[in-house]
Amino acid sequence: MRRLILSAITYFGCVFIWINMAVAQRPGQEWLTSNADAQRSSWIRTDAKISRESMQTPGFQFLWKMKLDNEAKQLNSLTQPVLLDRLIGYRGFKSLAFVGGSSDTLYAIDYDLARIYWKTRLNSSATSSPQNASLLCSGGLTAAATRPVSLLPQTPGRGFGGNRINAARAMVGEPDQGFPDILGRGSATPARSDAPPAAPAPAAPPAPVPPPAGGGGGQGVVNSVYALASDGMLHQLSVQTGKDVIAPVKFLPPNAQASGLILVDNIVYTSTANNCGGAPNGVWAIDLGSPEKTITNWKTDAASVTGSAGPTIGTDGTLYVATADSIVALEPKTLKLRDYFTLPKADFSASPLVFQHRGKDLILAAGKDGRMYILNSTSLGGTDHHSPLSMTSLATAAADFAPGALASWQDSDGTSWILAPASSAIAAFKVVEQNGLPVLQQGWVSREVTSPLPPIIINDVVFALSSGEYRSGGAQMTAAQRAQRSKPAILYALDASTGKELWNSGTTITSFVHSGGLSGGLGQVYVGTYDSTFYAFGFPIEK
Repeated sequence: MRRLILSAITYFGCVFIWINMAVAQRPGQEWLTSNADAQRSSWIRTDAKISRESMQTPGFQFLWKMKLDNEAKQLNSLTQPVLLDRLIGYRGFKSLAFVGGSSDTLYAIDYDLARIYWKTRLNSSATSSPQNASLLCSGGLTAAATRPVSLLPQTPGRGFGGNRINAARAMVGEPDQGFPDILGRGSATPARSDAPPAAPAPAAPPAPVPPPAGGGGGQGVVNSVYALASDGMLHQLSVQTGKDVIAPVKFLPPNAQASGLILVDNIVYTSTANNCGGAPNGVWAIDLGSPEKTITNWKTDAASVTGSAGPTIGTDGTLYVATADSIVALEPKTLKLRDYFTLPKADFSASPLVFQHRGKDLILAAGKDGRMYILNSTSLGGTDHHSPLSMTSLATAAADFAPGALASWQDSDGTSWILAPASSAIAAFKVVEQNGLPVLQQGWVSREVTSPLPPIIINDVVFALSSGEYRSGGAQMTAAQRAQRSKPAILYALDASTGKELWNSGTTITSFVHSGGLSGGLGQVYVGTYDSTFYAFGFPIEK
Protein backbone atom coordinates (compact mmCIF):
# COMPACT_ATOMS: atom_id res chain seq x y z
CA MET A 1 0.00 0.00 0.00
CA ARG A 2 2.86 2.29 0.90
CA ARG A 3 4.44 1.71 -2.51
CA LEU A 4 1.15 2.51 -4.21
CA ILE A 5 0.85 5.80 -2.32
CA LEU A 6 4.47 6.75 -3.09
CA SER A 7 3.95 5.91 -6.77
CA ALA A 8 0.84 8.05 -6.90
CA ILE A 9 2.60 10.98 -5.20
CA THR A 10 5.52 10.68 -7.64
CA TYR A 11 3.17 10.49 -10.64
CA PHE A 12 1.10 13.52 -9.70
CA GLY A 13 4.21 15.44 -8.71
CA CYS A 14 5.66 14.88 -12.16
CA VAL A 15 2.37 15.88 -13.77
CA PHE A 16 2.31 19.09 -11.72
CA ILE A 17 5.89 19.94 -12.71
CA TRP A 18 5.15 19.17 -16.37
CA ILE A 19 2.03 21.35 -16.32
CA ASN A 20 3.96 24.29 -14.90
CA MET A 21 6.78 23.83 -17.41
CA ALA A 22 4.27 23.70 -20.25
CA VAL A 23 2.47 26.79 -19.01
CA ALA A 24 5.73 28.67 -18.58
CA GLN A 25 6.38 28.19 -22.29
CA ARG A 26 3.05 29.86 -23.18
CA PRO A 27 2.64 32.91 -20.97
CA GLY A 28 0.12 35.43 -22.15
CA GLN A 29 -3.47 36.56 -21.95
CA GLU A 30 -6.71 35.37 -23.43
CA TRP A 31 -9.28 36.91 -25.73
CA LEU A 32 -12.35 36.47 -23.52
CA THR A 33 -15.12 38.39 -25.29
CA SER A 34 -15.81 40.78 -28.18
CA ASN A 35 -12.82 43.12 -28.52
CA ALA A 36 -10.89 41.16 -25.87
CA ASP A 37 -12.06 42.68 -22.59
CA ALA A 38 -14.77 44.67 -20.79
CA GLN A 39 -13.24 47.98 -21.90
CA ARG A 40 -13.22 46.82 -25.57
CA SER A 41 -9.53 47.70 -25.88
CA SER A 42 -8.67 44.90 -28.37
CA TRP A 43 -5.26 44.74 -26.69
CA ILE A 44 -3.41 41.65 -25.50
CA ARG A 45 -0.80 43.19 -23.23
CA THR A 46 1.74 40.37 -23.09
CA ASP A 47 2.72 37.72 -25.58
CA ALA A 48 5.78 35.49 -25.44
CA LYS A 49 6.20 35.27 -29.22
CA ILE A 50 4.66 38.29 -30.95
CA SER A 51 6.69 41.48 -30.58
CA ARG A 52 8.08 44.27 -32.69
CA GLU A 53 11.44 42.47 -32.79
CA SER A 54 10.14 38.97 -33.59
CA MET A 55 7.95 40.26 -36.43
CA GLN A 56 11.04 41.63 -38.18
CA THR A 57 12.60 38.18 -38.48
CA PRO A 58 11.24 35.12 -40.35
CA GLY A 59 8.79 32.92 -38.48
CA PHE A 60 5.33 34.50 -38.39
CA GLN A 61 3.33 32.85 -41.17
CA PHE A 62 0.09 31.33 -42.40
CA LEU A 63 -0.53 28.21 -40.29
CA TRP A 64 -3.78 26.61 -41.45
CA LYS A 65 -7.34 27.22 -42.59
CA MET A 66 -10.58 25.35 -42.00
CA LYS A 67 -13.81 25.44 -43.99
CA LEU A 68 -16.81 25.34 -41.64
CA ASP A 69 -20.27 24.08 -42.56
CA ASN A 70 -21.89 27.44 -41.97
CA GLU A 71 -24.27 29.35 -44.25
CA ALA A 72 -23.84 33.13 -44.36
CA LYS A 73 -26.90 35.25 -43.52
CA GLN A 74 -26.84 38.33 -45.74
CA LEU A 75 -23.18 39.41 -45.23
CA ASN A 76 -22.81 37.92 -41.74
CA SER A 77 -20.87 34.69 -41.44
CA LEU A 78 -18.42 33.90 -38.62
CA THR A 79 -18.13 35.84 -35.36
CA GLN A 80 -14.98 37.10 -33.72
CA PRO A 81 -13.27 34.11 -32.05
CA VAL A 82 -13.16 33.86 -28.24
CA LEU A 83 -10.15 31.93 -26.96
CA LEU A 84 -9.43 29.47 -24.16
CA ASP A 85 -5.84 28.44 -23.56
CA ARG A 86 -4.88 25.27 -21.80
CA LEU A 87 -8.14 23.48 -21.10
CA ILE A 88 -7.28 20.59 -18.80
CA GLY A 89 -9.78 17.95 -19.81
CA TYR A 90 -10.38 14.25 -20.11
CA ARG A 91 -8.85 14.36 -23.62
CA GLY A 92 -5.67 16.02 -22.40
CA PHE A 93 -4.58 19.63 -22.79
CA LYS A 94 -6.52 21.60 -25.37
CA SER A 95 -6.45 25.19 -26.60
CA LEU A 96 -9.78 26.23 -28.08
CA ALA A 97 -11.24 28.99 -30.23
CA PHE A 98 -15.01 29.41 -29.89
CA VAL A 99 -16.42 30.68 -33.19
CA GLY A 100 -20.09 31.43 -33.80
CA GLY A 101 -21.61 30.71 -37.20
CA SER A 102 -24.50 32.77 -38.58
CA SER A 103 -26.45 29.53 -39.11
CA ASP A 104 -26.77 29.20 -35.32
CA THR A 105 -23.83 26.89 -34.70
CA LEU A 106 -21.04 27.33 -32.16
CA TYR A 107 -17.74 25.68 -33.05
CA ALA A 108 -14.96 24.83 -30.60
CA ILE A 109 -11.78 24.56 -32.67
CA ASP A 110 -8.59 23.04 -31.28
CA TYR A 111 -6.25 25.66 -32.69
CA ASP A 112 -3.07 23.75 -31.85
CA LEU A 113 -4.14 20.77 -33.98
CA ALA A 114 -6.48 22.57 -36.46
CA ARG A 115 -9.37 20.25 -35.62
CA ILE A 116 -12.97 20.74 -34.55
CA TYR A 117 -13.20 19.75 -30.87
CA TRP A 118 -17.00 19.96 -30.89
CA LYS A 119 -19.79 21.87 -32.59
CA THR A 120 -23.28 22.61 -31.28
CA ARG A 121 -26.37 23.56 -33.23
CA LEU A 122 -28.07 26.14 -31.02
CA ASN A 123 -31.33 26.69 -32.90
CA SER A 124 -32.89 24.65 -35.68
CA SER A 125 -36.21 26.49 -35.84
CA ALA A 126 -37.46 28.69 -38.68
CA THR A 127 -36.69 31.81 -36.62
CA SER A 128 -33.07 31.59 -37.74
CA SER A 129 -34.13 32.53 -41.30
CA PRO A 130 -36.68 35.35 -41.11
CA GLN A 131 -38.70 36.12 -44.20
CA ASN A 132 -37.78 39.83 -44.15
CA ALA A 133 -34.02 39.46 -43.70
CA SER A 134 -31.95 42.46 -44.82
CA LEU A 135 -28.48 43.92 -44.45
CA LEU A 136 -29.61 45.62 -41.22
CA CYS A 137 -31.57 42.62 -39.92
CA SER A 138 -29.68 39.58 -41.14
CA GLY A 139 -31.18 36.93 -38.90
CA GLY A 140 -29.12 34.06 -37.55
CA LEU A 141 -26.52 34.25 -34.81
CA THR A 142 -25.00 37.75 -34.72
CA ALA A 143 -23.20 38.15 -31.37
CA ALA A 144 -19.84 36.55 -30.61
CA ALA A 145 -19.67 34.09 -27.73
CA THR A 146 -18.27 35.17 -24.38
CA ARG A 147 -16.51 33.75 -21.36
CA PRO A 148 -16.60 35.31 -17.87
CA VAL A 149 -14.78 38.65 -17.95
CA SER A 150 -13.08 40.66 -15.22
CA LEU A 151 -13.74 44.38 -14.80
CA LEU A 152 -10.02 44.99 -14.35
CA PRO A 153 -7.43 44.56 -17.10
CA GLN A 154 -5.89 41.11 -17.23
CA THR A 155 -2.70 40.70 -15.22
CA PRO A 156 0.01 38.70 -16.97
CA GLY A 157 1.69 35.85 -15.15
CA ARG A 158 -1.14 34.92 -12.79
CA GLY A 159 -1.84 31.21 -12.92
CA PHE A 160 -2.48 29.14 -16.03
CA GLY A 161 -2.06 30.88 -19.34
CA GLY A 162 -1.16 34.17 -17.67
CA ASN A 163 -4.61 35.37 -16.63
CA ARG A 164 -6.43 32.38 -15.34
CA ILE A 165 -9.42 34.11 -13.80
CA ASN A 166 -11.41 31.45 -15.61
CA ALA A 167 -9.25 28.34 -15.36
CA ALA A 168 -11.11 25.53 -17.12
CA ARG A 169 -10.47 22.03 -15.84
CA ALA A 170 -12.18 18.70 -15.73
CA MET A 171 -13.25 17.75 -12.22
CA VAL A 172 -11.25 15.08 -10.37
CA GLY A 173 -13.09 12.12 -8.89
CA GLU A 174 -13.02 11.29 -5.19
CA PRO A 175 -11.09 8.20 -4.06
CA ASP A 176 -12.88 4.93 -4.96
CA GLN A 177 -15.61 6.87 -6.77
CA GLY A 178 -14.46 6.48 -10.35
CA PHE A 179 -13.89 9.35 -12.73
CA PRO A 180 -16.43 12.19 -12.90
CA ASP A 181 -18.43 12.78 -16.03
CA ILE A 182 -17.32 15.67 -18.20
CA LEU A 183 -20.06 18.00 -17.03
CA GLY A 184 -18.94 17.60 -13.42
CA ARG A 185 -22.15 15.99 -12.17
CA GLY A 186 -20.52 13.07 -10.34
CA SER A 187 -18.95 9.71 -11.07
CA ALA A 188 -19.53 8.33 -14.52
CA THR A 189 -18.17 4.85 -13.82
CA PRO A 190 -18.00 3.38 -10.29
CA ALA A 191 -14.72 1.87 -9.24
CA ARG A 192 -14.56 -1.90 -8.72
CA SER A 193 -14.81 -3.12 -5.17
CA ASP A 194 -14.99 -6.56 -3.57
CA ALA A 195 -16.81 -5.18 -0.55
CA PRO A 196 -20.59 -5.57 -0.35
CA PRO A 197 -22.48 -2.45 -1.41
CA ALA A 198 -23.29 -0.12 1.44
CA ALA A 199 -26.72 1.37 1.96
CA PRO A 200 -26.97 4.66 0.05
CA ALA A 201 -26.48 7.72 2.23
CA PRO A 202 -28.74 10.74 1.85
CA ALA A 203 -27.47 12.97 -0.91
CA ALA A 204 -25.72 16.05 0.39
CA PRO A 205 -26.27 19.33 -1.39
CA PRO A 206 -23.38 20.20 -3.70
CA ALA A 207 -20.83 22.60 -2.30
CA PRO A 208 -21.09 26.02 -3.91
CA VAL A 209 -18.45 26.81 -6.46
CA PRO A 210 -16.85 30.19 -5.73
CA PRO A 211 -16.89 32.69 -8.59
CA PRO A 212 -13.62 33.25 -10.40
CA ALA A 213 -11.72 36.33 -9.30
CA GLY A 214 -13.19 39.40 -10.91
CA GLY A 215 -15.80 37.81 -13.13
CA GLY A 216 -18.58 35.37 -13.57
CA GLY A 217 -19.91 33.31 -10.70
CA GLY A 218 -22.30 30.47 -10.22
CA GLN A 219 -21.84 26.73 -10.44
CA GLY A 220 -20.04 25.57 -13.55
CA VAL A 221 -19.30 29.07 -14.78
CA VAL A 222 -15.53 28.46 -14.94
CA ASN A 223 -16.13 25.55 -17.30
CA SER A 224 -18.58 27.37 -19.55
CA VAL A 225 -18.83 29.46 -22.68
CA TYR A 226 -21.97 31.52 -23.38
CA ALA A 227 -23.74 31.96 -26.70
CA LEU A 228 -26.90 33.75 -27.82
CA ALA A 229 -28.92 31.98 -30.52
CA SER A 230 -31.16 33.69 -33.06
CA ASP A 231 -34.29 32.49 -31.22
CA GLY A 232 -33.25 34.68 -28.28
CA MET A 233 -32.18 31.78 -26.05
CA LEU A 234 -29.00 32.21 -23.98
CA HIS A 235 -26.94 29.03 -23.76
CA GLN A 236 -24.37 28.16 -21.10
CA LEU A 237 -22.29 25.43 -22.72
CA SER A 238 -19.67 23.11 -21.27
CA VAL A 239 -16.28 23.89 -22.79
CA GLN A 240 -15.60 20.15 -22.69
CA THR A 241 -18.56 18.96 -24.75
CA GLY A 242 -20.55 21.90 -26.10
CA LYS A 243 -23.64 20.62 -24.29
CA ASP A 244 -25.92 22.88 -22.22
CA VAL A 245 -24.85 22.95 -18.58
CA ILE A 246 -28.27 24.29 -17.60
CA ALA A 247 -31.45 24.67 -19.61
CA PRO A 248 -31.24 27.57 -22.10
CA VAL A 249 -32.82 30.79 -20.84
CA LYS A 250 -35.04 33.14 -22.86
CA PHE A 251 -33.15 36.45 -23.13
CA LEU A 252 -34.23 38.33 -26.30
CA PRO A 253 -37.07 38.22 -28.82
CA PRO A 254 -36.29 36.00 -31.84
CA ASN A 255 -34.25 37.49 -34.69
CA ALA A 256 -32.95 40.47 -32.71
CA GLN A 257 -29.75 42.00 -34.11
CA ALA A 258 -27.59 41.46 -31.00
CA SER A 259 -23.96 42.40 -30.44
CA GLY A 260 -21.39 42.66 -27.68
CA LEU A 261 -22.50 39.68 -25.55
CA ILE A 262 -20.49 39.85 -22.30
CA LEU A 263 -20.64 38.24 -18.85
CA VAL A 264 -19.41 40.26 -15.86
CA ASP A 265 -20.14 39.52 -12.19
CA ASN A 266 -22.79 36.94 -13.10
CA ILE A 267 -24.71 39.42 -15.29
CA VAL A 268 -24.87 38.89 -19.06
CA TYR A 269 -25.24 42.05 -21.16
CA THR A 270 -25.91 42.58 -24.84
CA SER A 271 -27.32 45.31 -27.10
CA THR A 272 -29.88 45.28 -29.90
CA ALA A 273 -30.23 47.54 -32.95
CA ASN A 274 -32.45 48.33 -35.93
CA ASN A 275 -35.64 47.05 -34.21
CA CYS A 276 -34.95 43.67 -35.77
CA GLY A 277 -37.44 40.97 -34.87
CA GLY A 278 -39.49 43.58 -33.02
CA ALA A 279 -36.83 43.77 -30.29
CA PRO A 280 -36.64 47.33 -28.90
CA ASN A 281 -33.31 49.05 -29.53
CA GLY A 282 -31.28 49.18 -26.34
CA VAL A 283 -29.26 47.26 -23.78
CA TRP A 284 -30.33 44.03 -22.11
CA ALA A 285 -29.13 42.38 -18.91
CA ILE A 286 -29.95 38.99 -17.40
CA ASP A 287 -29.00 38.10 -13.83
CA LEU A 288 -27.81 34.49 -13.92
CA GLY A 289 -27.45 34.48 -10.15
CA SER A 290 -31.15 35.09 -9.48
CA PRO A 291 -33.52 32.09 -9.34
CA GLU A 292 -35.87 33.88 -11.76
CA LYS A 293 -33.04 34.82 -14.17
CA THR A 294 -34.28 38.42 -14.00
CA ILE A 295 -34.10 40.37 -17.29
CA THR A 296 -33.67 44.15 -17.40
CA ASN A 297 -33.89 46.35 -20.47
CA TRP A 298 -32.87 49.96 -21.21
CA LYS A 299 -34.52 51.28 -24.36
CA THR A 300 -33.10 53.97 -26.64
CA ASP A 301 -36.51 55.02 -27.97
CA ALA A 302 -36.19 55.72 -31.71
CA ALA A 303 -32.38 55.62 -31.99
CA SER A 304 -30.41 52.40 -32.46
CA VAL A 305 -27.44 51.34 -30.39
CA THR A 306 -24.46 51.89 -32.67
CA GLY A 307 -21.06 50.22 -32.84
CA SER A 308 -19.97 46.65 -33.48
CA ALA A 309 -18.76 45.94 -29.92
CA GLY A 310 -22.05 46.66 -28.13
CA PRO A 311 -21.94 47.90 -24.52
CA THR A 312 -18.57 48.84 -23.03
CA ILE A 313 -17.91 48.45 -19.30
CA GLY A 314 -15.66 50.65 -17.16
CA THR A 315 -13.48 49.38 -14.35
CA ASP A 316 -16.19 50.37 -11.83
CA GLY A 317 -18.86 48.37 -13.66
CA THR A 318 -20.57 51.32 -15.39
CA LEU A 319 -21.90 50.51 -18.87
CA TYR A 320 -21.28 52.94 -21.74
CA VAL A 321 -23.40 52.80 -24.89
CA ALA A 322 -23.48 54.84 -28.10
CA THR A 323 -26.57 55.90 -30.00
CA ALA A 324 -26.65 58.18 -33.05
CA ASP A 325 -26.51 61.40 -31.00
CA SER A 326 -25.54 60.35 -27.46
CA ILE A 327 -23.11 58.46 -25.27
CA VAL A 328 -24.94 57.20 -22.19
CA ALA A 329 -23.72 55.75 -18.89
CA LEU A 330 -25.87 53.04 -17.30
CA GLU A 331 -25.74 51.50 -13.85
CA PRO A 332 -24.63 47.87 -13.77
CA LYS A 333 -27.35 45.27 -13.40
CA THR A 334 -30.27 47.75 -13.14
CA LEU A 335 -29.39 49.65 -16.36
CA LYS A 336 -30.68 52.88 -14.86
CA LEU A 337 -29.49 56.01 -16.66
CA ARG A 338 -26.56 57.49 -14.76
CA ASP A 339 -25.26 60.19 -17.12
CA TYR A 340 -25.09 61.17 -20.79
CA PHE A 341 -23.25 63.26 -23.38
CA THR A 342 -25.25 64.37 -26.39
CA LEU A 343 -24.64 66.27 -29.63
CA PRO A 344 -27.58 66.32 -32.09
CA LYS A 345 -25.38 66.00 -35.18
CA ALA A 346 -22.59 63.83 -33.79
CA ASP A 347 -23.74 60.68 -35.66
CA PHE A 348 -21.79 58.30 -33.42
CA SER A 349 -20.90 55.03 -35.14
CA ALA A 350 -18.38 53.28 -32.87
CA SER A 351 -18.92 51.54 -29.58
CA PRO A 352 -17.42 53.63 -26.76
CA LEU A 353 -13.88 52.79 -25.70
CA VAL A 354 -12.71 52.95 -22.07
CA PHE A 355 -9.01 53.65 -21.52
CA GLN A 356 -6.87 54.60 -18.56
CA HIS A 357 -5.18 57.99 -18.25
CA ARG A 358 -3.44 59.00 -15.02
CA GLY A 359 -5.20 56.18 -13.21
CA LYS A 360 -8.68 57.27 -14.28
CA ASP A 361 -11.22 55.88 -16.74
CA LEU A 362 -11.73 58.07 -19.78
CA ILE A 363 -14.25 57.41 -22.53
CA LEU A 364 -13.59 57.80 -26.25
CA ALA A 365 -16.42 58.22 -28.74
CA ALA A 366 -16.21 58.49 -32.53
CA GLY A 367 -18.65 59.60 -35.23
CA LYS A 368 -19.08 59.07 -38.95
CA ASP A 369 -17.68 62.56 -39.62
CA GLY A 370 -14.28 61.52 -38.26
CA ARG A 371 -14.54 63.48 -35.01
CA MET A 372 -13.45 61.79 -31.80
CA TYR A 373 -14.38 62.95 -28.32
CA ILE A 374 -12.67 62.29 -24.99
CA LEU A 375 -15.19 62.22 -22.15
CA ASN A 376 -14.82 62.29 -18.38
CA SER A 377 -16.19 59.05 -16.89
CA THR A 378 -17.45 60.91 -13.81
CA SER A 379 -19.25 63.58 -15.86
CA LEU A 380 -19.63 62.59 -19.50
CA GLY A 381 -20.68 65.93 -20.92
CA GLY A 382 -20.25 68.32 -18.03
CA THR A 383 -23.14 70.14 -16.41
CA ASP A 384 -24.80 70.90 -19.75
CA HIS A 385 -24.23 67.34 -21.14
CA HIS A 386 -22.71 68.87 -24.28
CA SER A 387 -19.10 69.54 -23.23
CA PRO A 388 -16.42 66.90 -23.87
CA LEU A 389 -12.94 67.16 -22.37
CA SER A 390 -11.57 67.48 -25.91
CA MET A 391 -12.41 66.85 -29.57
CA THR A 392 -10.15 65.75 -32.43
CA SER A 393 -11.00 65.49 -36.12
CA LEU A 394 -9.75 62.48 -38.04
CA ALA A 395 -8.56 63.96 -41.32
CA THR A 396 -8.56 60.63 -43.15
CA ALA A 397 -12.28 59.98 -42.59
CA ALA A 398 -14.67 59.70 -45.52
CA ALA A 399 -18.39 60.27 -45.78
CA ASP A 400 -19.22 56.64 -46.61
CA PHE A 401 -17.24 55.04 -43.78
CA ALA A 402 -18.37 54.46 -40.20
CA PRO A 403 -15.92 52.86 -37.73
CA GLY A 404 -17.66 50.23 -35.62
CA ALA A 405 -15.11 50.08 -32.81
CA LEU A 406 -11.82 51.60 -31.64
CA ALA A 407 -8.75 50.13 -29.94
CA SER A 408 -6.20 51.27 -27.37
CA TRP A 409 -2.85 50.25 -25.90
CA GLN A 410 -0.08 51.67 -23.70
CA ASP A 411 3.59 51.85 -24.62
CA SER A 412 6.52 51.18 -22.28
CA ASP A 413 6.43 54.82 -21.09
CA GLY A 414 2.81 54.44 -19.98
CA THR A 415 1.50 56.65 -22.79
CA SER A 416 -1.96 55.67 -24.01
CA TRP A 417 -2.52 55.27 -27.74
CA ILE A 418 -5.82 55.21 -29.62
CA LEU A 419 -6.32 53.41 -32.94
CA ALA A 420 -9.18 54.25 -35.27
CA PRO A 421 -10.10 52.68 -38.64
CA ALA A 422 -10.66 55.34 -41.28
CA SER A 423 -11.91 54.94 -44.85
CA SER A 424 -8.69 53.43 -46.19
CA ALA A 425 -6.18 53.38 -43.34
CA ILE A 426 -5.62 52.94 -39.61
CA ALA A 427 -4.90 56.18 -37.75
CA ALA A 428 -3.02 56.22 -34.43
CA PHE A 429 -3.13 58.96 -31.81
CA LYS A 430 -1.23 59.60 -28.59
CA VAL A 431 -3.10 60.83 -25.54
CA VAL A 432 -1.22 63.91 -24.28
CA GLU A 433 -1.92 66.74 -21.85
CA GLN A 434 -2.70 70.25 -23.05
CA ASN A 435 -3.67 72.89 -20.50
CA GLY A 436 -4.35 70.14 -18.01
CA LEU A 437 -6.76 68.28 -20.31
CA PRO A 438 -6.22 65.02 -22.23
CA VAL A 439 -6.20 65.48 -26.00
CA LEU A 440 -5.42 63.29 -29.00
CA GLN A 441 -2.21 64.02 -30.88
CA GLN A 442 -1.71 62.51 -34.35
CA GLY A 443 0.87 59.73 -34.21
CA TRP A 444 0.87 57.89 -37.53
CA VAL A 445 -1.35 56.79 -40.39
CA SER A 446 -0.88 53.31 -41.85
CA ARG A 447 -0.38 52.31 -45.45
CA GLU A 448 -3.58 52.02 -47.49
CA VAL A 449 -5.92 49.40 -46.04
CA THR A 450 -9.19 48.77 -47.91
CA SER A 451 -12.30 49.06 -45.72
CA PRO A 452 -10.37 48.17 -42.56
CA LEU A 453 -12.02 46.47 -39.61
CA PRO A 454 -11.12 47.61 -36.06
CA PRO A 455 -7.47 46.65 -35.44
CA ILE A 456 -6.12 44.59 -32.56
CA ILE A 457 -2.86 45.00 -30.65
CA ILE A 458 -0.73 42.13 -29.36
CA ASN A 459 2.14 43.30 -27.20
CA ASP A 460 3.50 46.20 -29.33
CA VAL A 461 2.28 44.99 -32.72
CA VAL A 462 -0.90 46.21 -34.45
CA PHE A 463 -2.76 43.70 -36.63
CA ALA A 464 -4.94 45.45 -39.19
CA LEU A 465 -7.29 43.71 -41.59
CA SER A 466 -8.05 45.04 -45.02
CA SER A 467 -11.53 43.51 -45.10
CA GLY A 468 -11.90 43.79 -48.88
CA GLU A 469 -15.62 44.50 -48.48
CA TYR A 470 -17.28 46.73 -51.06
CA ARG A 471 -19.05 49.38 -48.96
CA SER A 472 -20.16 52.03 -51.43
CA GLY A 473 -23.33 52.10 -53.47
CA GLY A 474 -25.86 52.98 -50.80
CA ALA A 475 -28.52 50.91 -49.11
CA GLN A 476 -30.06 49.88 -52.45
CA MET A 477 -27.36 47.29 -53.14
CA THR A 478 -28.18 43.76 -52.04
CA ALA A 479 -25.88 41.54 -50.02
CA ALA A 480 -25.18 39.43 -53.11
CA GLN A 481 -24.21 42.51 -55.14
CA ARG A 482 -21.84 43.71 -52.43
CA ALA A 483 -20.31 40.26 -52.06
CA GLN A 484 -19.71 40.08 -55.82
CA ARG A 485 -17.84 43.40 -55.83
CA SER A 486 -15.75 42.66 -52.73
CA LYS A 487 -12.13 41.48 -52.81
CA PRO A 488 -10.12 39.06 -50.65
CA ALA A 489 -9.00 40.33 -47.27
CA ILE A 490 -5.36 40.95 -46.35
CA LEU A 491 -3.90 40.84 -42.83
CA TYR A 492 -1.13 43.32 -41.95
CA ALA A 493 1.22 43.52 -38.98
CA LEU A 494 2.35 47.07 -38.09
CA ASP A 495 4.76 48.54 -35.58
CA ALA A 496 2.41 49.99 -32.94
CA SER A 497 4.65 53.01 -32.33
CA THR A 498 5.39 54.01 -35.93
CA GLY A 499 2.85 52.28 -38.18
CA LYS A 500 5.68 50.68 -40.19
CA GLU A 501 4.57 47.54 -42.01
CA LEU A 502 6.26 44.43 -40.59
CA TRP A 503 4.41 41.63 -42.42
CA ASN A 504 1.36 40.88 -44.57
CA SER A 505 -0.59 37.79 -45.57
CA GLY A 506 -0.44 38.46 -49.30
CA THR A 507 -2.93 36.38 -51.28
CA THR A 508 -3.48 33.72 -48.61
CA ILE A 509 -7.03 34.79 -47.70
CA THR A 510 -9.44 34.17 -50.56
CA SER A 511 -12.66 35.88 -49.37
CA PHE A 512 -13.67 39.17 -47.78
CA VAL A 513 -14.76 39.86 -44.18
CA HIS A 514 -17.91 41.69 -43.11
CA SER A 515 -18.83 40.63 -39.59
CA GLY A 516 -16.66 39.24 -36.83
CA GLY A 517 -13.07 40.38 -36.98
CA LEU A 518 -9.66 39.59 -35.60
CA SER A 519 -8.68 38.05 -32.30
CA GLY A 520 -5.43 36.55 -31.10
CA GLY A 521 -2.77 35.96 -28.50
CA LEU A 522 -0.25 33.27 -27.53
CA GLY A 523 1.65 33.79 -30.75
CA GLN A 524 -1.29 33.52 -33.15
CA VAL A 525 -3.98 35.63 -34.89
CA TYR A 526 -7.35 34.38 -36.19
CA VAL A 527 -9.98 35.61 -38.62
CA GLY A 528 -13.11 34.16 -40.21
CA THR A 529 -14.24 35.16 -43.71
CA TYR A 530 -17.55 35.54 -45.54
CA ASP A 531 -17.21 32.10 -47.14
CA SER A 532 -17.06 30.54 -43.62
CA THR A 533 -13.35 29.76 -43.71
CA PHE A 534 -11.41 30.13 -40.46
CA TYR A 535 -7.74 31.19 -40.79
CA ALA A 536 -4.86 30.95 -38.32
CA PHE A 537 -1.61 32.92 -38.63
CA GLY A 538 1.30 32.92 -36.23
CA PHE A 539 4.47 31.26 -35.09
CA PRO A 540 4.42 27.47 -35.47
CA ILE A 541 4.16 25.54 -32.20
CA GLU A 542 7.42 23.90 -31.19
CA LYS A 543 7.04 20.13 -31.19
